[in-house]
Amino acid sequence: MKKILLTIFLLISVNSVFASNELSFIYINGSNNNDEKMKNWYEKGVNKLHPVLKKKFLKSSAIKKYYSKIGGINVKESPVIYFWGDKSKNDLDYVKKQLDISKAISSSGAYLARSLFAQYLHDAIWVQKTHNMLPILDELNETVKNEVKEGNDVILYGYSAGTFVTYEYLFNKLAYINLEKLFEELGQDKELLDFVKNNPRKNTCISALSYKYAGIGNVSGAGHLILNQNKEQLKKNYLKIDEMTEKACIPDGKVKGVVNFACPLVLFYSDISDPNYELNYYNKLMIKYIMENGIFLITVNFREDPLGFPMSNNLTAKEMEQRLGMTIDNPSGVIYDDSGVWSKRLFILAHTSYWTARGTFSKAIVKSFVNGYKFQYDQKYQNKILKRNRKISEL
Repeated sequence: MKKILLTIFLLISVNSVFASNELSFIYINGSNNNDEKMKNWYEKGVNKLHPVLKKKFLKSSAIKKYYSKIGGINVKESPVIYFWGDKSKNDLDYVKKQLDISKAISSSGAYLARSLFAQYLHDAIWVQKTHNMLPILDELNETVKNEVKEGNDVILYGYSAGTFVTYEYLFNKLAYINLEKLFEELGQDKELLDFVKNNPRKNTCISALSYKYAGIGNVSGAGHLILNQNKEQLKKNYLKIDEMTEKACIPDGKVKGVVNFACPLVLFYSDISDPNYELNYYNKLMIKYIMENGIFLITVNFREDPLGFPMSNNLTAKEMEQRLGMTIDNPSGVIYDDSGVWSKRLFILAHTSYWTARGTFSKAIVKSFVNGYKFQYDQKYQNKILKRNRKISEL
């Protein structure tokens, strides 16, 4: 009986994640993919991975059982590649010119080290800068919208520094901002709060608030949301926020999940752990939204990958509530990490082996998807994992 109940629950969970039969996989590149040679390497890898991943995905028992009842599922035959690497090329070329200047005055070892750092780290640093990232997020959103126009839902796959893009995309483009609560949180005066209450609007996203769109406010480098100081203009802009939400935010319910892999996100975004960093408030709202809206956020890393950082310990919804200090109503989403996948590759090769070890990697994605739901919603399985984790922590 318990097995039957579990199967039913998994099928319901899958239903909440995949609302249509059409599904597009969008792959987002990492750093060091900014010349033609590396772009071709990345695209060749994706084209080899996609059919294997599609096959493994469709063979998942939980997914297969559900979709067999409604005529099956059609994963788009070709991968959709969103490529941003070429955008950093001019800046990297400038760095290389400066390196050439230093070649004459540096030791060969120092020059080699600088060259390697520039080649492999430049893009990861470049893409984090707000003025570089925001246009990428808008372009990615247009790619998503184009798939939605074709009748497809979307799963994003972020590779290496592409995980920065998937994180920023969810953070800036998911409509988790309740405007009335936002203005209260920002301590606005009674007149403005009454205006917002008397003119309710749909939930929106960080991007829609910006001066590029509605002109309500921008996020500062220090992590503060600074509202438009002209109150009359702020009110006027507020009234058009629904229109800007349509333009700037993720189409409602269309991005079903994100798979991050070869993920160095924690290394480059460690400030999100700082309790005094104001953007943490919005991070909490984003996590709450993911869990309440049936979205999955999965991280898969090869254990040999030196840049594959675990995102966090896997937490139950109750544990998330405790850490967020917020109630998660009727959770249906999943946030799950599996950074212990054995690729059987040398550590110096593991970061670029997700394409060559595509069978192992694809199997790990499907396994993480299924285990993530089981961990979150199958009490028996959850207790087993928590018990095992407690034993490990006591060693």
